[in-house]
Amino acid sequence: MPGKNYNKIPTTYTEQITLLKKRGLIIPDEDRAHRYLQQISYFRLSAYFLPYQQIKDKFNKGTHFDLILDNYKFDRELRLLVFDCIERVEIAIRAQMIYVLAHNYNSSHWQDIPEVFKPPSFNKRNVLIDTYKDVQHIIEVNCQSKHTEVFIRHYLDNYQTPKNPPSWMFMELLTIGELSRLFVGLKQNKDKQDIANFFALHHTVFASWLHTLTYVRNICAHHSRLWNREFAIKPDILIKPKKMWIVPLFDNNQRTFYFLCTLKYLLWAANPNNHLSRKIDSLFKKYPNIPVRFMGIPSDKDGVLAEWRKEALWK
Repeated sequence: MPGKNYNKIPTTYTEQITLLKKRGLIIPDEDRAHRYLQQISYFRLSAYFLPYQQIKDKFNKGTHFDLILDNYKFDRELRLLVFDCIERVEIAIRAQMIYVLAHNYNSSHWQDIPEVFKPPSFNKRNVLIDTYKDVQHIIEVNCQSKHTEVFIRHYLDNYQTPKNPPSWMFMELLTIGELSRLFVGLKQNKDKQDIANFFALHHTVFASWLHTLTYVRNICAHHSRLWNREFAIKPDILIKPKKMWIVPLFDNNQRTFYFLCTLKYLLWAANPNNHLSRKIDSLFKKYPNIPVRFMGIPSDKDGVLAEWRKEALWK
């Protein structure tokens, strides 16, 4: 079915401010608003309009430009906090995969053993998945690169066999998305479970959370909205937690707060002395006017939020 023709034309910053005021947004300092539109862009800022518009393209009465701006700042600080935590978890995942697989196969070069991985097969989209081939391609590209990592160049300059660098070097080349695909591509469930045990999870739940971790990491890296987002890649609901967790009231895995819970759970292993609880609490208190319920924190009919701080996970 053919769509409509897109016929919107570019507008100046002054025209954008005029449009916002026409739609009911209170902007007492137009010069200041002009500067922020230059720095952020109207389109990016518009992602924070919707919660303040019960009627499309009409701001709720009393909505101030500073509230929109605070919402943008809140989301930015949330992303930075989450990004830092994901880094810690990613490094721990990498370390566990290296250690477990090296010892399970008694080999420094387990990545070069085809039997470690599932045989090639087509997925639901009829795309051929061949994890072993993908792994070898990553190694080949990095070994042939003129600007490869120093540790790869050192290996190639000093060792003739095996041809490829050891697994602990190879694994440092992988993105978090490639780590996720490698984990799913392992043939033996025992290998997967041995890795997931460090995080006190069943390997199927761990695979799901790792997939979502990759998704959110990319959201943060591209400065996209995290606060009020419906997740395209949802983490599995944790049914049988082995560590402190949340009650089913908070099981909205389509929203950001549930992901924060999974991140906190993973950090028990990756960074036991983390301060995520305190930092999230401080962020909420810093921006008291931001409707954090859009993150997926449940509330009653009067809009009173469930007391997430009292959950065992977050104490």
